[in-house]
Amino acid sequence: MYARILGRMLIAMAASAWVANGLEAAEPAAPASDEAKRSPEKPAELSREELEKQFAEMLSGAQLVGVFTTTGQESEKAPLPDKYTIDRVKKLKNDFWLFEARIQYNNNDVKVPLPLEVKWAGDTPVITLTKVLVPGLGTFTARVLFYNNEYAGTWSAGDHGGHMYGKVVKLPADEKPSAGDATGSSDADKN
Repeated sequence: MYARILGRMLIAMAASAWVANGLEAAEPAAPASDEAKRSPEKPAELSREELEKQFAEMLSGAQLVGVFTTTGQESEKAPLPDKYTIDRVKKLKNDFWLFEARIQYNNNDVKVPLPLEVKWAGDTPVITLTKVLVPGLGTFTARVLFYNNEYAGTWSAGDHGGHMYGKVVKLPADEKPSAGDATGSSDADKN
């Protein structure tokens, strides 16, 4: 039995040496087909300034239209709709941005300016909140990333949380909110 194992090891070592020394088959490899030669072109890398401009343009005058889940209730309930109408997004200082937004989910409908931190994972912006008070709604922690006009992330509010995801939809010019609409008033108090 040991002889058999030793023999296999010697064969494996000899084959490795043969390949390592370039003693492969004498025939040259077949040329790659035209299809194999073509590789998808990598898009040009954008500067941070260009990425930030694209981010602001993508979200300003847009709606995040999607759903959210609550961890532990996924099998009991289908994801619930939520909608964020964003009037304007503008960079403030360092990693902070001002989001003038209207937040709608469940029976909540709140217009509020939110200074939020945005971090970058390569070319992907990630809105980062950690225990941020959102007037009229409560205190939230979230990580939401944006890519290719879609968003996805996690959220929590005290003792519950879940996932959120959806699409970024540009509003037609006649439906875009005016810059003065982010007042901080809440319709949630009526319910």
